[in-house]
Amino acid sequence: MLTGDHPGTARAIAAQVGILPSKMDLISKDVADAMVMTASQFDQLSDDEIDKLPVLPLVIARCAPNTKVRMIDALHRRGKYAAMTGDGVNDSPSLSRADVGIAMGQAGSDVAKDASDIILTDDNFASILAAVEEGRRTFDNIQKFVLHLLSQNVAQALILLIGLVFKDGENISVFPLSPVEIMWIIMVTSGIPDMGLGFERAAPDILSRPPQDSKKGIFTWEVCCDMLFYGIWIAALCLASFVLVLYGFEDGVIGYRCNESIDGGCDLIFRARATCFATMTWLSLFLAWEVINLRRSFFHMRPDGNRFYGWMKDVWTNKFLFVAVMVGFVLIFPLLYIPGLDDVVFKHTGISWEWGIVFIAALLFFLGAESYKFGKRVYFRRQESRKSTSSDPSLGIEERVFQRYLTESSMSSGGMKEKAWV
Repeated sequence: MLTGDHPGTARAIAAQVGILPSKMDLISKDVADAMVMTASQFDQLSDDEIDKLPVLPLVIARCAPNTKVRMIDALHRRGKYAAMTGDGVNDSPSLSRADVGIAMGQAGSDVAKDASDIILTDDNFASILAAVEEGRRTFDNIQKFVLHLLSQNVAQALILLIGLVFKDGENISVFPLSPVEIMWIIMVTSGIPDMGLGFERAAPDILSRPPQDSKKGIFTWEVCCDMLFYGIWIAALCLASFVLVLYGFEDGVIGYRCNESIDGGCDLIFRARATCFATMTWLSLFLAWEVINLRRSFFHMRPDGNRFYGWMKDVWTNKFLFVAVMVGFVLIFPLLYIPGLDDVVFKHTGISWEWGIVFIAALLFFLGAESYKFGKRVYFRRQESRKSTSSDPSLGIEERVFQRYLTESSMSSGGMKEKAWV
């Protein structure tokens, strides 16, 4: 808090809103002295001396415009992001220097508004919290959109590349998915649910996460691993369904020119292609539900939801996505069974017992996806436990926030367990 108020007033307000700990006597003297300063004390320090402080001041009173700019620069040198709120003309230098400048819309000056990135039209600081939540929700939904789209692209690429090994009587490669089928999956089966993912509501823990690194963007290592896993798993299941129909239950004899028509003994390859297409369609639709939350189980996406039937409520929450998935399920049937549309346009034919393979592939997809997510949850829980600075649940919120500033003696005098805090 950088303010022009008296140091005593600034200290009292900061303690009330939680910027300062209520029991400053538990803080070591060097840290306590650095937590609260006047502008004259802070401005007398060089940049090197500021960088050597155990903690940057949490409160600076009698603040001048240049003091705010130096504080933002000090935060940047420590690798932090700075958001600055202000309303006066003297706040404009720091508003423009901060990563995010926020001006007051009602009480703010025109100069401050011009220098800022965001204007609070209602002058309500709670709106900042709502804006952060909405921004993170948008970021998450873009990640889900991209993950769903690229995972299917990886799967289709693998299916087509590996499918080159299947050759007809003229030694010409026969594709497991026809060009029209691929276009249908990209434009309809994938496209409509992708738009539905943009309507997903915010995750329950969205405000408890650390800020996103702007240098990484949406392609984090987690998203890249998810994209590869889902793409490879879907491709494996689709190719397995194609091979089972072709060689598992039939003689595997491929006719001639099966990329062009069903004539020439290509009925078998057309049924195998239809099975692969139906499997790809179903798994693409199920994937849209799986990527709603990158870590939590599809069957338990809400921490407070029912473990047995809570997923039914979750999928209905986003009605656009629900309708998109249902439409994708329904449209697969006319594509498979309307004469002319099936064998002439899509280069496949109707299937019967092959639906059993599609159902089994769908069950295996959920099993693989849920097992993968379970492994991710175990991994990230272990990572968080290693990074956690507080393993004692008996500590209050204030102690957990400020404990890194407490000495061993102060922790003991405060009636807490003796621990050496650095």
